[in-house]
Amino acid sequence: MQVRALTSEEYFVESEPYYEATGDEIAIFEAAYENKLPVLLKGPTGCGKTRFMEYMAWRLKRPLITVSCHDDLTASDLVGRFLIKGGETVWVDGPLARAVRAGAICYLDEIVEARKDAIVVIHPLADDRRVLPMEKLGTLLQANDDFCLAISYNPGYQSVLKDLKQSTRQRFVALEFDYPSADLERKIVAKESGVDTALAEKLVKFAHMTRNLKGSGLDEGASTRLLVHAGKLIASGVEPVAACRSAIAQAITDDAEMLAAVRELSSSLF
Repeated sequence: MQVRALTSEEYFVESEPYYEATGDEIAIFEAAYENKLPVLLKGPTGCGKTRFMEYMAWRLKRPLITVSCHDDLTASDLVGRFLIKGGETVWVDGPLARAVRAGAICYLDEIVEARKDAIVVIHPLADDRRVLPMEKLGTLLQANDDFCLAISYNPGYQSVLKDLKQSTRQRFVALEFDYPSADLERKIVAKESGVDTALAEKLVKFAHMTRNLKGSGLDEGASTRLLVHAGKLIASGVEPVAACRSAIAQAITDDAEMLAAVRELSSSLF
């Protein structure tokens, strides 16, 4: 996948990203975009939400601005702020304002991690108004017709204190993502990592074993992303058990007993 950077956060995806559809998510996203509806992606970590957004940006031929949300992300971080440059006070747009002006796709990843004021500022963009309040400038910024707002979160991981409120989620068309079927996941792991089909099949089987432990010692099982990481290590000559330990087991838990259990699972397969 080739990208052309416009800023540190904004880029055009110039070559088709590898993405395998698991349902009708492409058609629904395209229909939502055509009707200027915002989109909510729900699903576990590492199941392909970000890759899907890259694929849709390429397919729709729109620049993509991705913001990784965190506890300190404020409305000003998204909208913009006054800065002093060369002795003068100038206004600098934040990533959301840049996307609104340019008609880009703005993807707010893990939106529930942001502060409440940052979440509230997207509400007027996510309904029929399609405006961004620029409170420090005293204006409303009307969204370009090509602008698209997309957000994501992991409903199975967030606490009650960090759930997405109904006042936010009911503004969006929701797409639910999950890990692919075993056959499709095997194809993805082989394609992305370079290992053969037989080894990819073992990695997928290992992932399903760890996912069965979710709620019984693990917060999350091995994601498709982690399987690809392990596959790449194996393709580079790392022994499979060692690759699974470093790329998967250590990534999903720090608990010594669970680490030992996950290692035993990998040893039973490789």
